[in-house]
Amino acid sequence: MFSNDQIFSVTQITELISQVLQQTFSSITIEGEISNWRPSSAGHIYFTLKDNSSQISAVMFKGSTYHLTFKPKDGDKVRCTGSLSVYGPRGSYQIIVTKMEQAGEGNILQMLEDRKKKMASEGYFDENHKKPLPKYPETIGVVTSPTGAAIRDILNVRNERNRNVNIIVLPAIVQGDGADKTIVKMIEIANFYKLCDVLIVGRGGGSLEDLLPFSEESVIKAVYNSEIPVISAVGHEIDWALCDYSADKRAATPTQAAQFAIPELREIKKQIESFKEDSYISIKQKVDNTRLMIKAFNPQSMEIRFRNIQQPLLNRFSNAKEALHENLIKKINDFRQQIKNNVTILENASPQTILNRGYSMVTDTNGKIITDSASVTAGQDLIISPAKGKITATVK
Repeated sequence: MFSNDQIFSVTQITELISQVLQQTFSSITIEGEISNWRPSSAGHIYFTLKDNSSQISAVMFKGSTYHLTFKPKDGDKVRCTGSLSVYGPRGSYQIIVTKMEQAGEGNILQMLEDRKKKMASEGYFDENHKKPLPKYPETIGVVTSPTGAAIRDILNVRNERNRNVNIIVLPAIVQGDGADKTIVKMIEIANFYKLCDVLIVGRGGGSLEDLLPFSEESVIKAVYNSEIPVISAVGHEIDWALCDYSADKRAATPTQAAQFAIPELREIKKQIESFKEDSYISIKQKVDNTRLMIKAFNPQSMEIRFRNIQQPLLNRFSNAKEALHENLIKKINDFRQQIKNNVTILENASPQTILNRGYSMVTDTNGKIITDSASVTAGQDLIISPAKGKITATVK
């Protein structure tokens, strides 16, 4: 037992608590859901076991990982057997896991999978809805915590790539209760006031629970409905949130999102210099070609060129004129001959011409032409008209 006036150092009390835990819980099995799964380069695995109300830190050293029969991940529900201890540097207790078994699928992952299927069926993840990012944005809006690592990473990239690009921070709570409402509000404000050319929405990674606000339906819909192109930058490399699927582009980290959004000034200058050089060469070539063309157009050569163009045209004009004259003469002669022929035909058909041949026309006193002898009677007076004059006669 310890007296009430005994004073302990932090290390002493930590060691005592560790001894109590190790002696009392030398072998214990805990069931919970994996969160914040973090394999280390040394082969050890650090993670958190949680349920609806509490969580405990856990570590599985490299030697114990060889006995794993499955590949654990965030959201898996597992049974971990090991001993409790205290991690002195942080003053927190943890379970040192020596054995791990699957105990069913985690509730969070199942919820996210169900929501993913629902939102996908409603069209919020359609590729044909995604907008291209602007090549040369003037202002980039960042919906994130103003004190988090994400904004620092983005500003560092901006400072390295292009200081001419403006950064507007739209402060939001990025984890915990109400975080989704502030994220949605900032996205809507950016769109209503048209504050920027592209939006980066995200945070600097975290556990599966930390990222949950970015998988809320309201955030997914706000990202989908944004008229400003959105880059989703939630998590580090392997971490995904459902707003990644509705965003116009997904970045593994805020740093990568900034690289997607911010054009590199050196590259722009290089492109401008290349365009300037190409334009200079192209213009110089055109000027040189034009000078060569102009040089050939002195007065003497122009006159020769004009004559060369004019002479064939004059020859064609002269030939056409002569052919037209000949054609007109021929047409006139033909017309004259046709007239003569028509006159001859008309003359030959004239009654006077027939009478001139010795024929006469016989009519009664009323002028009716007699064509049949049966049409006259004895004693009837007739008039005979030869070519010249008239003869009267009486039928006998």
